[in-house]
Formats: sequence, structure tokens, C-alpha cells
Amino acid sequence: MADFTLLTGATGFVGSAVARNLAARGHRLRLLVRRGSDRRNLAGLEAELAEGDLGDPASLTAAVAGCRFVFHVAADYRIWVPDPAAMLRANVDGTVALLRAGMAAGMERAVYCSSVAALGLTGDGTLADERTPVDVAGIAGVYKRSKYEAEQAVRRLVRKEGLDAVIVNPAAPIGPRDIKPTPTGRMVADAAAGRMPAYIDTGLCVVHVDDVAEGHALALERGRTGESYILGGENLTLGALLAVVAEVAGRRPPRIRLPIAALWPVALVCEALARTAGIEPLVTTDHLRMARKKMFFSSAKAIAELGYAPRPARDAVADAVAWFRANGMVRA
Repeated sequence: MADFTLLTGATGFVGSAVARNLAARGHRLRLLVRRGSDRRNLAGLEAELAEGDLGDPASLTAAVAGCRFVFHVAADYRIWVPDPAAMLRANVDGTVALLRAGMAAGMERAVYCSSVAALGLTGDGTLADERTPVDVAGIAGVYKRSKYEAEQAVRRLVRKEGLDAVIVNPAAPIGPRDIKPTPTGRMVADAAAGRMPAYIDTGLCVVHVDDVAEGHALALERGRTGESYILGGENLTLGALLAVVAEVAGRRPPRIRLPIAALWPVALVCEALARTAGIEPLVTTDHLRMARKKMFFSSAKAIAELGYAPRPARDAVADAVAWFRANGMVRA
């Protein structure tokens, strides 16, 4: 009898929160993990582990066997990569391969974790939603393109192959267990440590990672097939977010606001150094392209249809800073 719930990405930030939420709901978990992966985020979870990789079809077939539901949260989430083709293979081709394997195994329903990066922006600072048109030609960066193309691939599977799937689009999650950390988490950690003297004029939609996890479970239970739901929280300018971090951490907020154009030469130098030294750049031209538009989103659809109820951004920041301190990533 198919009674497992397969989850990809459980060793990561969002995935580990989803795993804990599903476990609390009584799901019998099977977690797809890569060989040699960092499994600190799995501590205390009762789950069956299936070693495999999105690029290994045989491992996906084995992982989905006997699974009633599939949550696909795993993704290559980096703003800059030396090999864009590898990210596209993982985020687009890997998504299609996993969901097709699930369909072949008799999976009842899937929840695909996309991103607000796959959605359109208004450009005038007003809230975007699931229906805001996407400027495909203007998509900035390979990560955003990979998430857009993967979401379109999922929609085609629903429309043409009968896949029962719901799509969720998390905003900028903050909270505990951000072990890498993610780009947003690194920014919070740096600000909490007093390592961010300046900022640029942009904005983002901040959400507690545990609210994102709850949204995944609600999408399975209440979401409409083929529909997408933004899992956001509070829309803040970057300056306002850093002020919240400073308050929580007992620091002075950064006072210097830099024009985006002034950072363009810095980004070019950082990327050149990254290509030669093999290290991730601190700032990239894609960062700056994305920063030109405030990424403000409405979660009204998820609130109305799923019963989604995000908490204030300050709660997410407080939990993130506490976790970073407890794990030695930020000094108290």
C-alpha cells in the first residue's frame, strides 16, 4: 500500500522545516538525500532515508515507490554559479524526472516548491501576485530563469499528462536551521554581526520559514490542482528589514544607502575573482539587476484558499538571529 510521503530537500533550510511540519501531521516520511550530504538538519526526525540524486533516474524510481504524496523542495539555490547549465539540469530537468517517476509509481498528489523568483513584478512598488505577467526576456539570472522554467514544466505536466500537483511560491524565508546559509540568511547574519555598514534601496517579502512549511502542508490538503500560491509574509524595504535585525541583535542599523549603479564595478570585480578563484562572489550583477525592482508580493490567495496565516517579520528575524547565535554563526 502506498503510504509514504516523499520529500526532497529535507537537509536544507526550507525542506527541513517542511519535514518537521509533515512529521507533526503524522506523515510517514521518506527523504531523498544525496550521498555525503550534510544531514545536521535531520536530527531528531523519524524518517526513512533514500540516497539518490535528481540527476539519477534509477534513484528517483526507487525513492517514489510506495509513495502517496511527493513534496519537491530541493533546488540549487545560488545567485551566481560557474556553470549555469548544471543549475538548469537540476532545477528543471530534475523536477520533471521526479514528478514523472511519481506519476508512474501511482503518486496521488505532488506539491512543487517554486519561488516568487518565478513570478512577475509590478515595477512600481505595488504588490505582485500569482497573475502578474512575467517579463520572460527580462528575467535576471540563471536561478530565476531555472525556477520560472521549472514551474512552467510542472504546469505542462498538469495540463498535458494529468499530474495532480499544487505549486507554492515562497518569498524570502528567514528562521532557524539555515545552515549554509541562504543568501537572505547570510544578509541577516551579517547585519546581526555588525558586518553590513551600508545597503541599497530595494525591498523584499520576508516570511518565517515555519510559515512556509505550514503553507506546503496546507497546499497538499486544500490547494487546487494546477494552481500556485504565494507563501509570503511582510513586505519591507531592505533598510527597514536591516533596522529590525539591528533592533533584535542590539546593533546600530546601517545608515549609508548606496545607489545601485555605484556597485556595478564592484560586482564585475567580484565575479571576475569568483571565476578565477572558484569562490562565491559577495555581490553580482544579477544581484543588482534583481534589486532594481522591489520584490513585494501579496499572499491574499493563500490566505483565502488555504487558510495560510503568516506571522510578523520580526518573529522570523528573532528566531533566525537566535539560531545563528546558538550555532556560532553570529557572536552575541
